[in-house]
Parts: sequence; C-alpha cells; structure tokens
Amino acid sequence: MAPISTTSDGGLDVPARPGVAARKKARRFLADRIARRLVYGSGVLVILAIAAILFVLFSVALPLLLPPKATPHQAVDLGFSEPVLAFVTDEYRENGVACLPSGFVQFSLVESGPGPTRIDTPGIGEAKIVQGFVTASGGLAAGLSDGRLLPVDVAFETSFEGSKRQIRTVVTPGKPLVVDEGGRPTELAKYLVRDGSTKVSARVGPRDVAILEATETANLMGESTREEKRELIQLQAAGEITALAMDARGDDLFLGTSTGEVIRFDRRAGEDRGQKESVFVARSRTTAVTALGFLNGDRTLIAGDAAGGVVSLQMLQPDGRPRTLTPMNQFEAHKGRVVGISPSRRDKGFVTIDDGGEVKVHYGTTGKTLLSLRAEGARLTGTSFAPKADGVLAARADGKILHWSLQNPHPEITLRTLFGKVWYEGYNEPGYVWQSTGGTDDFEAKFSLTPLIFGTLKGTFYALIVAIPLALFGALYTSQFLHPNLKSIIKPGVEIMAALPSVVLGFVAGLWLAPAVERVVPGILATIIVVPVFAFAASAVWERVPTALKRAVPAGYEILFLLPVVLLALWVGLQIGHQIEHSLLHGDYRAFFLKVLGLTYDQRNSVVVGLAMGFAVIPIIFTVAEDSLSSVPKNLTAGSLALGATRWQTALRTVLPTASPGIFSAIMIGFGRAVGETMIVLMATGNTPVMDWSPFNGFRAMSANVAVELPEAPEGGTLFRVLFVAALLLFAMTFVVNTAAELVRLRLRKKYRTYE
Repeated sequence: MAPISTTSDGGLDVPARPGVAARKKARRFLADRIARRLVYGSGVLVILAIAAILFVLFSVALPLLLPPKATPHQAVDLGFSEPVLAFVTDEYRENGVACLPSGFVQFSLVESGPGPTRIDTPGIGEAKIVQGFVTASGGLAAGLSDGRLLPVDVAFETSFEGSKRQIRTVVTPGKPLVVDEGGRPTELAKYLVRDGSTKVSARVGPRDVAILEATETANLMGESTREEKRELIQLQAAGEITALAMDARGDDLFLGTSTGEVIRFDRRAGEDRGQKESVFVARSRTTAVTALGFLNGDRTLIAGDAAGGVVSLQMLQPDGRPRTLTPMNQFEAHKGRVVGISPSRRDKGFVTIDDGGEVKVHYGTTGKTLLSLRAEGARLTGTSFAPKADGVLAARADGKILHWSLQNPHPEITLRTLFGKVWYEGYNEPGYVWQSTGGTDDFEAKFSLTPLIFGTLKGTFYALIVAIPLALFGALYTSQFLHPNLKSIIKPGVEIMAALPSVVLGFVAGLWLAPAVERVVPGILATIIVVPVFAFAASAVWERVPTALKRAVPAGYEILFLLPVVLLALWVGLQIGHQIEHSLLHGDYRAFFLKVLGLTYDQRNSVVVGLAMGFAVIPIIFTVAEDSLSSVPKNLTAGSLALGATRWQTALRTVLPTASPGIFSAIMIGFGRAVGETMIVLMATGNTPVMDWSPFNGFRAMSANVAVELPEAPEGGTLFRVLFVAALLLFAMTFVVNTAAELVRLRLRKKYRTYE
C-alpha cells in the first residue's frame, strides 16, 4: 500500500488516479482535433467562397463573348409570284407590308394569321412600280415609271385584350410627288421628311439625278402654301450611277458608280456646294457599287459592290481640314453581287444580302461579320433587320419571305472593343474610349476597359509614391532609432489612421484638399526639393552639436529636433513656390503649364488622389513593415553593433535584409488596398476616363466606375455585364499580385534564412 504523506498545512497529499490523467489527455486530444478541423474547414469555406465569387463574375460576363445564333422559321408565301422590292414588319415580327411591282401587299408572318391582301393605291394610275424602298421613318415608298414617287405611311398599332396582344396595320398612301418633270423612271430613290420639308432624290438617267425639295408653310390664317424646287445633277465622272444614298438631313448625296467609286455631292447652301471627293471602294475599276445605305444615326455609310465586297465609310474632319469621306472597315465579303442593305434601328448593326442567296449580319463599329446565313431557292431581292434587332428577314424573287430569329444581345462587344483601339463614329482616329451613356437614341455606347485599367494603375502608382517612402522610412526609424516611450505613442497613432473611413477621406480630399492644393501647386513642387535640403542640413548641424549637449537629449528623441525643421522647410517651400509663380510664371502657373508644357490642370487630379489615398495606405504598410523590422532577432543587431557597425549600418545591412520578406508583403498589401480603393478615387479624381500620366489630370478607376455605373445599369444589359468584366479584372489583378507577392516573399525568406 502506497504511503500517504502530509502537506505543509497538515492536509493529506493524495496522488492523482491514473484514470483522471487519461481523461484529461483525451479531452486535450479531442479539443485539438476539433480545432484542427475547424481551421481546416474554415480555410475550405474561404476557398469555396472565393471560387463562388469568381464563378458568379465569370457567369455574368461570359454571355458578352458568346457567338450569335439564328433560328429559321417557316417561309411566308405572298402568293403573287412577284419579286418583293421592299417590306417592313412590326416590332414583334407578326404583320408586315410589302412593295411588289404590281402594288402593295399586307401579309402576316404568323402561321395562323390571315393571308396576303392587296392594298388599294389609286394614286399610281397607269404607271408601274420600278423600285421600292424603306423610308427613314419606317414606311415604304415606290418609284414609278412616269417620274413620280409614291410615299406610303405604315403604322402598327398594338393593343391588348386581356393578355392577348393584337396588332393592327394602318397603311396610308400619300400623294405622288413629281420628281422628274420629263417623266423618266425614278430609280434608286431616297425619300426624307424633316422639319416640314420633303426631300426626294432619284436616278432618272444613267448619269442624271433629279432632286425635289418641297416645303409647306402655314400663315396666321391657317392657310398653307407649298413650294417645290427641282434640280438636276449630272455625274461628272467616268461610269454610270449604280447606287444612291442621302443622309438624314439631305445635306450630302452619295452616288455609287459602275467604276467602283462613291462620289459625294454637297447639297448645303453656299458657293462650295456641288460634286466633291470620290473614294474608290470596290475591288477593281470594273466592279460596280451596287448598294449604299446609312447605319442608325446617318453617320456611317455602307457600300456593297458587284464582287461581294462590303465596306463602311465616314465623313471626317481631322485637324480643322475640310470634311472628307474616309473608308473605315472592310467586312467579310459575299460570294455574289450585293443587292441589299438593311440597318438596325437600335445599334450599329446591319444586314447585307447577295443575289446568290447569302445573308450576312455585320456590326459597323467593330468591323466584324457576326453571322452568315444561307437562303436556298430563288435569288434574294430585299432584306430587313427586325425593329428590335432580334430577327432577320429576306425576300426572294419568287414572292416568298424568309425569316430567322436572331439571338445576339451584345453585338458591340469583342475583345478588341474591350481592350483595343476602336474607330468610333465622329472620331478622327481609333482610340480607347469609355462612354457608356449619351443624350440621343443613335448614340453608340463605348466600353473600352483600357482607360479604366490605366486609371486604376495610375491612381495606385501615385498613391504608392507618397505612401511607400513615408511608411517604410517611418517604420525603419520607429523600430530602430525611436525611443520606446515615443514609439508607444506614435505607432498606435499611425495605426488609428487606418480606422478613418475612406468616404471621409474622399470627402475631405474632394472638397477641401483639392482647392487647397490648386492654390499652392508651385509650392508643393518646391517643397520636394526644400524639405530634403533642410533635413540634411539639420543632420549636419546635429553632428556638430557638442557631445555634452547631445547627451542631454535621450537617445531616440532626436525627432523632436527634426520635426520643427521639417515644418519650417514646408513653410519655406510654399513661400518659394509663391514667389516663383508671381515672378517667373506671370502669376498663373496653370496658363504656364498649358502654353509651355502643354499640360492642363484639373482641380481633382492625381496629386490630390496620391496625397489622400497615400494617407489611407500608409498605416497598413507602416504597421506590417514595422512589425517585421521589430521581429528581427536582437542577437543579430547586437552582433552587428559589437563588430563595430553603426546603428545606421546595422539597420540597412542587417535588419533591413532580414525583414525584407515582411516589408515586401507590406508593400503588396498596400498595393492591393490602393487598387481596390473606391470612395477616394470616386470623390477626388473627377472620374474622367483619360489616358495620361500627367499628375495634374484626373482618371477613372475600375472600382469607382463599378460604383458609379452599376446602380444605373439595366440587369442583363451590355453595360451591366461589362461592369462585371471590370470586377473580374480587379479580382484577377488582386489574385495575380498576391500570388506573385507570396512567391517573392518565400524566395526572399529562403535567401535570408541564414540570419534567422
């Protein structure tokens, strides 16, 4: 039996039973397993959460790059065995009106709809229809064999009876207009009604174009008078007129010729009117231009030729020079003669057809051919892009209309439009442009992410220029030279800076700092030189202070001597900048920057962002770097000092290399903080998507752009998905930078492991 001993206070010292110790050990093991699995499970959940975010971003952005699809429908037989010259349909592609050589026909594209019916047009008389075309207002017009033109207004009225939609077609023939008093057939005609004025142009001979301008004015008594002006234009070039187009204002007339040229006639009032430049667009001088048409907005002209070529042209006026017709994009060619062009009413897309039965869908801005369709059977005579750009229709010479549903919600997006230079309407050269909204229906949104990526990197660059030197030198001085009493005050004070909301910093930067910086820009530039000079001068003075006086100041309190010097240097630098501005810059540095340096000054610019965002990034870099520097083993610093190195040599050659992995991590964390910053760059930059490294210009960052645009972007629309692409780029940028930073950190740690 084991002896029982007594304790110092007279109690019994009973030995622990073996079962109790085993149970305690088992509980510890259980707690350890639970903790290990919780940590492991939490890590897995974090990875899954990141993967889920990536999946959502990718799934929303992916439809932008999916190819278009076309679904064929049953052809509609108009039952008259005549070629369809032109036709229009309602926005739901249920009803339509067609122009045939024998007259106008109303038809239905729905299988259960009524059959085709003739539309009475008594104004035609004994004349024959030689050409039909779609007018700018969405109606139809017919060129007659006796020199007249018959406009026909077509309207589709939609109503609902319960949940059932009904579409009523209203066709109103107008009064025939006499285009050519000589009675020659009006071919290749164009009809325009604008501001109470009617303009008609038509070919009436191989080299002749007749133009009619009719204006109706009403007096105070309500009586209206009609004034008609006619003009005959003769082509002053080789070849014959084979195609014709007129812009929406009637100011410019474009003629395609049998020699492959497009010739512009200026119709504006003045001495400069008449035939202007000619542009060769066909493959050869024997290839005729067979079709001309304007895209939505009437700024881009599309030309098709007899060899199947399709090219776009625009009127440009570079550097104040005269307006000239300039080729823009070459599209995928047809195998046969191009016989029809139909533009989209919603974007810059258009459809072309050839006489061999091929239908192609293009997009004007990107220069891409999106889809090619094949229409078997008789040759094609006309085409129509559905009003909602969700369908394509083509008419055959045997009186049948072919119909495809089109799935192409984002035709304007390609990798080149997102990241490359694009030649947009109204621009004299290709460029990187972000402009997602506009004031007119024919405005084309521009979604280049390159200015946003540039702005993100520019803001990060200027913020890190301010933050890295201050944070790293501050961390080095605090960890190696500052007195512990001061360190216990300064370090928590710097860390508290990180608690300031970025929206407050952005508010202060935009409303107070930006105007303040604008007033003292020359002074800020002067302080960049003055402050280092004063600091080095103060160091030289301190070196010459008697040793007895130095000893009176505790080690690590030297900053109390340097701080007033820096403040004095800031004041002197501002005064010097003020004098320089008044003496050398004629009192206005902004005018000097613009005239001499070619730099514009925006009040909210990169300097303001650098100061504000640098202030936000400094606490992160400072804290991580200071912890890394303070964690260097003391035996390393003691050994360096014992071998005769100074404190400065020890800090630079021993402490700094050893802590370099942590310092590099601090910089990368600061980089990530600056890249993802939203409110400061939103409120302090002006949000101008320009690509200029000048510190006096603003920019637009991806994060700020997402914050501004996303609340107004229609869900599922192009802008909505492009913003998710921007978010995906931010995600990828942060992931790549963090991964690279970790690899570099591990490499640095391996390199300096001998110091550990």
